[in-house]
Amino acid sequence: MSPRAPAGAARHAGRLVLGAALAAALVALVVVIARGRAEQPARCAAGMVALGPRCCGEGQRLEAGRCTGRPRRCASALRQDDTGCVAPEQRAFIAGGTLRVGPGDWEAQGVVPRREVAIAPFVLDAFEIDERRYGACVAAGACGAVPFSGEPSRAVAGVTADDAARFCAWAGGRLPTRDELGWAAAGPASRRYAWGDTGAVCRRAAWGLKTGPCGEGAVGPEVVGSHPDGVSPDGVYDLAGNVAEWTQPEPGSTTAEARGGSWADGEAAALRSWNRRELDRATRSPEIGFRCAYSG
Repeated sequence: MSPRAPAGAARHAGRLVLGAALAAALVALVVVIARGRAEQPARCAAGMVALGPRCCGEGQRLEAGRCTGRPRRCASALRQDDTGCVAPEQRAFIAGGTLRVGPGDWEAQGVVPRREVAIAPFVLDAFEIDERRYGACVAAGACGAVPFSGEPSRAVAGVTADDAARFCAWAGGRLPTRDELGWAAAGPASRRYAWGDTGAVCRRAAWGLKTGPCGEGAVGPEVVGSHPDGVSPDGVYDLAGNVAEWTQPEPGSTTAEARGGSWADGEAAALRSWNRRELDRATRSPEIGFRCAYSG
């Protein structure tokens, strides 16, 4: 046997061991990346960070469920101040058209009757009413007090349909009708979601934050406007998720519709443009807030 044979065999065996080790390391890296993507969905926009079930501004802390401290950075639509990430008092013009309601979506079969409604142009708050704005109405004596979370830029919740109507009248507007809010979400293309027909992901809306799939343990809504990836083509934020929104009750009715799904909903169907809840107009729920409409 040649004296070189053992050395060559050793080198070959070494290369095999090294190749196996590199292959194992590559597999381990792929597994780590896959697990990270599965366990930590990108549910917060650029400028926001996931802290527990919340999306807080960069540099903030989570204390007793509240985002606290002055943020270094916020989601694109928001500004920073000492209380956190704050939405501007901004409105969006909604052009009129024909709202086509019907069970084109298979999940709407047997739930949504087919009809067409003419919608006149109107103006809509670009952001849901937050605790800061509602608090100004309370301070002016035009609105009744409701429990606040202590975070002024979160969507106000726990208001009745009549509380919401009083605020809107004080602000120079009114509650939108159910068809106006449906039109703002669906538009002339009858969008499935406010942003389009696909992509009910955690980054686009504050939903699934109570028992998953986007978070665990949330007890209330998010900062308004903190999910800009879900903005409508008309520039309206949070039409899906965060808080379901009261609409104008029919005259003399004891009920009113809330639309749009909320932070606590765990099914994507709750975010659909046609989704609605018919409730006693005196209902107070941590899942329901509102925004106002104005003459076009």
